[in-house]
Amino acid sequence: MSTTEASDSTFRDGSDLHEGKYFNTKKDLKRKLSDIAMKGNFEFQTRKSNRSLWVIECIDPNCSWRLRASKIVPESTKFVIRKYVGVHCCSLLNRNANHRQATYAVIGEQVAPQYVGVEKGPGPNGVQTFARTKLGAQISYYKAWRGRKHAHTLIRGSPEQSFHILPSYFHMLEKLNLGTVTRIEVDGESRFKYLFLAFGVAIRGFRYMRKVVGIDGTFLKGQYWGVLLVATAQDGNGQCYPLAWGIVDSENEDAWTWFLTQLKEVIGDTDELALISDRAPSIKKAISTIFEKAHHGACTWHVAQNIKNKFKCADIMGSYWSAVNTYRCEDFAGYMIEISYRYPRVAEYLENEVGFEKWSRCHYPGLRYNITTMNMVESLNSMLVNARDFPYVALLDVIQEKMSKWWNDRRILNPVTYHVKGGELEGVVDIFNKTCTCKEFDSDKLPCVHAIAAAHHAQVSVYNLVSPYYTKEYYVLAYGETIYLVGSQSQ
Repeated sequence: MSTTEASDSTFRDGSDLHEGKYFNTKKDLKRKLSDIAMKGNFEFQTRKSNRSLWVIECIDPNCSWRLRASKIVPESTKFVIRKYVGVHCCSLLNRNANHRQATYAVIGEQVAPQYVGVEKGPGPNGVQTFARTKLGAQISYYKAWRGRKHAHTLIRGSPEQSFHILPSYFHMLEKLNLGTVTRIEVDGESRFKYLFLAFGVAIRGFRYMRKVVGIDGTFLKGQYWGVLLVATAQDGNGQCYPLAWGIVDSENEDAWTWFLTQLKEVIGDTDELALISDRAPSIKKAISTIFEKAHHGACTWHVAQNIKNKFKCADIMGSYWSAVNTYRCEDFAGYMIEISYRYPRVAEYLENEVGFEKWSRCHYPGLRYNITTMNMVESLNSMLVNARDFPYVALLDVIQEKMSKWWNDRRILNPVTYHVKGGELEGVVDIFNKTCTCKEFDSDKLPCVHAIAAAHHAQVSVYNLVSPYYTKEYYVLAYGETIYLVGSQSQ
């Protein structure tokens, strides 16, 4: 190589390294050098490495770039650079964008901040883009996938760490949240088997909910798989009201029996309670075993899907939904005659295999109100779609954060105003404060025509807008006591 060639091919690595620079650990030093190598598109190789020493040099044996670092003192973890030559004199042809320093661990450490405070973050394709644009490294899809997985572990912990801290995590949940119920079940070798969590605020608040509870499970996608079980009610505004969560190995009878046993302890068992689920045999058997008084209902959407898939008769679904929702048994009989005439096998399935009392409103032995499907459960499952591959504690963190936000957001009813046109005057109605710009609502304390229209649009009972002075309860209380007669003067 001539002097000119050597001059043209020399370049600095662009780092701020120098002899005498300290690093807290050898790992920190290695991470720094890997970052420098990727950004500079060169590779290095290790010549000597042990607990106290690290010697590296450029992969080109003719290059002058090298570094030697060692512990400050044998008892310390800190490393110091003893010798450093930061100039390369190798050919540009030896510079490689797809090099050995771009390990999945290094990629994961670099991309990890992008997963902080978010549920999803970049996928493998996004990690490839990050490595190319930020680190100057071309990596394979598989290495990007491993780097993403490593970043998840750095941010959310490993499954093994999650299992280890689960008891102390549950202890803190119970300590910080009054009345919270947690359970952990282990097998004969003290290995994790099931968990159960019900927040105290949800348990106490269930007293003010309709006693209809949907239960379902969804598969987890982490290293140890498992199934997330959930039991949820629905508040008066049609929003999910999660009561309890569980993680089990699979949706089998033993797992459902264990989960429902814990659920029964927190919500009780009365004939007012309705439990809604799909028609999986394991759930049906567990409910009949644990809940002696509650009534079990089938999710009408799942029944509809079974009809369409099993009998290929989508054109009868209008009659089916009419039969589901009717309040009158006379009308129900008419819809069933129509179904039986057109598809007798469907009618037989609904009557004998499913049972009228499981899916029809008028034949249900208890109260389902207007809750006939498990949409409330499905929405919870879809809400957690990005967190289903998290370690268990990280998944529970997401659940806790979302429930905390819901309770905070829903605790205060925000005033809702409606601009209503009609009558002699237009009116702007404030349902929360029970006022209208027409002033009739404000003065009489009875809903005006504008308030009635607004209440109908907001799906709020108009009776809730009436002053209590007009109610039967106040009327009865006003005349609730007796006036005793004095009697005649002679007495």
